[in-house]
Amino acid sequence: MTSQHALAPSRQLLSKVPEVTIYFWIIKVLCTTVGESAADFLNVNLNFGLTGVSVVTGALLVVALIFQFRAVRYMPGRYWLTVALVSVFGTLVTDNLTDNVGLPLEASTLIFGVLLALTFLVWYQSEKSLSIHSIRTRRREAFYWLAILFTFALGTATGDLMAEVLGLGYLVTGIIVASLIASTAVAWRFGLNSVLSFWVIYILTRPLGASIGDYLSQPSSQGGLGLGATVTSLIFVVGIVGIVTYLAVTKADVIPSAAAVDTDQATERGGLWQTVVVVALVLVAGGTGYFLRKSSLQEDTSSSATAVQSIPGGSQTGQVSGGSQTAPLSPLGDLSTFRVITQDTLGRLNTGDQSGATSRVDDLEVEWDNAQARLRPKDKAAWTEIDGKIDTVLRELRATSPNSNSEKAALTALLTALG
Repeated sequence: MTSQHALAPSRQLLSKVPEVTIYFWIIKVLCTTVGESAADFLNVNLNFGLTGVSVVTGALLVVALIFQFRAVRYMPGRYWLTVALVSVFGTLVTDNLTDNVGLPLEASTLIFGVLLALTFLVWYQSEKSLSIHSIRTRRREAFYWLAILFTFALGTATGDLMAEVLGLGYLVTGIIVASLIASTAVAWRFGLNSVLSFWVIYILTRPLGASIGDYLSQPSSQGGLGLGATVTSLIFVVGIVGIVTYLAVTKADVIPSAAAVDTDQATERGGLWQTVVVVALVLVAGGTGYFLRKSSLQEDTSSSATAVQSIPGGSQTGQVSGGSQTAPLSPLGDLSTFRVITQDTLGRLNTGDQSGATSRVDDLEVEWDNAQARLRPKDKAAWTEIDGKIDTVLRELRATSPNSNSEKAALTALLTALG
């Protein structure tokens, strides 16, 4: 799904990137899922924290890019390792802006969309081609990897915005994204510019991969297959290694030499106006869908607030155990579901059931993520406080070497925050 362009740089290398085949898209989706799982493993299980994971991943990415730029031709292992690291780092960039800086996902989506558009604009103005068949100079390769980084960051922000902020969940988000990918592929078959089609699908495969991974790893009680993050990651890693090994041996995805590609001097037409139309459609459809969904969530929030205020006596209170005492309700409303799970997790720890507590805390994460779109608009500060304490609980219980006292302290602090 790429076009072929005439090239005339002063110095050309062999192609540094793979041809776009079915293997390309399969590995791309697998790398996306493994990248996100690896970031979670380093952040939660090894307790590096978001900043620590970002530093480690950034350093590894720099090393991988140095080796990639030094190569004189496409090498499957080297190339796909770099893609996997870009996937992790691009995800972490968005996560840092959201969690550490407090930037809304709406803003991240717009920022990375603009940065990606500017990258493509400068790239085209400089090289007169955005085709992957043209990646044979250092400058074009630099533009290519910068665009790849922004596609992962944009895909992460867009996917999280749909799944979490708009409350669609990863399964519904995955279905929507898969439908958009299929529509783009059909449009390409009917004449949509191949370079435009390639980059649109490349962006969309990021939230698709995250949705697939989430569906496979989530427990069956939440509609997933219950494989768990570790098993899911292992399956995907084996798949990546197997396909990359096959490609290294067969060279089935090696782009022909410059001479072979450049024999076709015909350049696809219509790319500019098609890009304008596609971007306009995305902005109109995405903006309309966003505001309709936000309005729906706001109505639900207002209805909940009205229901709380209608309690006899007009006070926002709720009963505690024993039925005779009352305590102020959280500004987020009824949090009993999360209190029950937290108390159950703490109870299992108190009986020495570490594996049971670790398993039970998965339910806390899933329920909290599913409720984000409903709870966060009620009181962002209160939601952020509890969200941080839940992150601490997850990190402590999923640590490679968990400390019982630290786990209990984190759960107790969360119970206090929940009311």
